[in-house]
Amino acid sequence: MTGPAGEPAAAGERAAAAVAFLAAAGWGDARRTPLAGDASMRRYERLTRPDGSRAVLMDAPPGAGEDVAAFARIAGHLAAIGLSPPAILAGDIPGGFLLLEDLGDALFSRVVATAPEREAALYAAAADVLAEVQRHAAPPGLPRLDAATMPEQAAIAFDWYLAGATGRPAPSDARAAFVAALGEALERLAPVGPEPVLILRDYHAENLIWLPDRQGPARVGLLDFQLAHVGHPGYDLVSLVEDARRDVSAAAREAAIAAFVAATGRGRAALDAALAVLGAQRHLRILGVFARLALRDGKTRYLGLLPRVWGQLRGALSHPGLADLARATAPLPAPDPALLARLEASCGTLPAH
Repeated sequence: MTGPAGEPAAAGERAAAAVAFLAAAGWGDARRTPLAGDASMRRYERLTRPDGSRAVLMDAPPGAGEDVAAFARIAGHLAAIGLSPPAILAGDIPGGFLLLEDLGDALFSRVVATAPEREAALYAAAADVLAEVQRHAAPPGLPRLDAATMPEQAAIAFDWYLAGATGRPAPSDARAAFVAALGEALERLAPVGPEPVLILRDYHAENLIWLPDRQGPARVGLLDFQLAHVGHPGYDLVSLVEDARRDVSAAAREAAIAAFVAATGRGRAALDAALAVLGAQRHLRILGVFARLALRDGKTRYLGLLPRVWGQLRGALSHPGLADLARATAPLPAPDPALLARLEASCGTLPAH
């Protein structure tokens, strides 16, 4: 028997489709072990054959808004410029399955946890990868992140975080004032210009893998880039050094920014200003996304990350060029214990809107 939407039957059909895909790819005899996922609907499994060879199965149901074609396209571009996305061993694009090279377990976050003295060098290497990405033209046709598109994305902080905190929709005038202030700040401090660069969007320590047997920028394995856009050169850099999931040391932050400046020749003062407004936009968007994941989808673990994101937001808004934006975010309350408890009490109860 199935539920109202036939969930068990659909899950069974998806599992059978995965078995068929693996059999056709020659991996039907592999042992399958779940890997940690992310905030999307994608699922990952490590495959281990009897001979010890390994691969990773990406299962991205097409009806859930996932697109393995986008992943394959960006992976091909990154590989062509000498970087290290996972190689695609087999694929069923319409079916939403990819068989990927297994790049291993040396995520930056894990390496740093066991060897914190390596953090600065790893972050500098990650910044060198961004410089290499930006030496090459982005694939054509990618969506653009700029002052016209980024404010509405960040307004999810009003739509979900503020609404969840107060129990009522955000005031429309406050939301509109915020969108206008962020658009002005982005246009003034971080204009994208006529030739935006490829940005991978989720460029942080849990999506980077250390591959010491490779050379140069290829030593950094790259994951989770299917939502790539084009935009400002500092976007992925701020994603790296202001990580929602871990505290980045001041030394690692400085090493990454200094490496990026040295590799790209960008002026430090202008870059710092751009990182402030790009960071503010990103932190605001993450506040809203994490609140939505909790309130709509019941994923309570994201609530524990809100205080760090809030601290990063306040740090970004302290830049002297962002005084107007700081005033426009005044309606947003701090995620103190009482607010987090209110959000947790409402987890999984709010419908999409």
